[in-house]
Amino acid sequence: MVNQVVVLHGLYMSGLVMHPLCRRLQKQGYATLNLSYNTLSPEMDQICDRIDRFIGNEPTAFVCHSMGGLIARHYLERGSRPSHQVDPVITLGTPHKGSVLAREIHGSRLKGMLKNSVEYLLTDNRHWPFRARLYSIAGDLPVGLMPLLKPDTRSDGTVLIDETCVTGMTEHRVFPLSHTSLIYSRRVMQYILDVLARPADD
Repeated sequence: MVNQVVVLHGLYMSGLVMHPLCRRLQKQGYATLNLSYNTLSPEMDQICDRIDRFIGNEPTAFVCHSMGGLIARHYLERGSRPSHQVDPVITLGTPHKGSVLAREIHGSRLKGMLKNSVEYLLTDNRHWPFRARLYSIAGDLPVGLMPLLKPDTRSDGTVLIDETCVTGMTEHRVFPLSHTSLIYSRRVMQYILDVLARPADD
């Protein structure tokens, strides 16, 4: 039974934006690691070490917004002993297949805005190969640049719904929310709590 959660924020953000979500988890009895990291130049060795120390030998879930889900994937790929305790992974607006928006920025004069985050945001991961179950949450309220770039697509304004879908995931849910509002939604929070309460063989 999961009793602790690693929480990872998205690009240009910090753990501060995830604080309300963490408080809700803590009120339900979950210990949380609200990990802040430099999204433009992630230090994966440091990130992984902090996560490993938090997990120890305890069953642990991940709740990740946007780029945070890609950081979680890199953590699992390293295959440390504590990483085997991770299940499930819940992502909110994570572009698992790579970010079209980031690709557009990287191909423009603004590419300097992304720095080393492109190592994560431009990776095309079409399959979830891990033992940990993936619950991918998307939004379809297009508040942002995406409707201008891809007017005939469904998105949360920043990430295409299609980018959040990969083979091997356990479940995919779409909520009428924008990219950032996924973090603060009570409906999303209730879904997260429902997932955390599910047994591993559900």
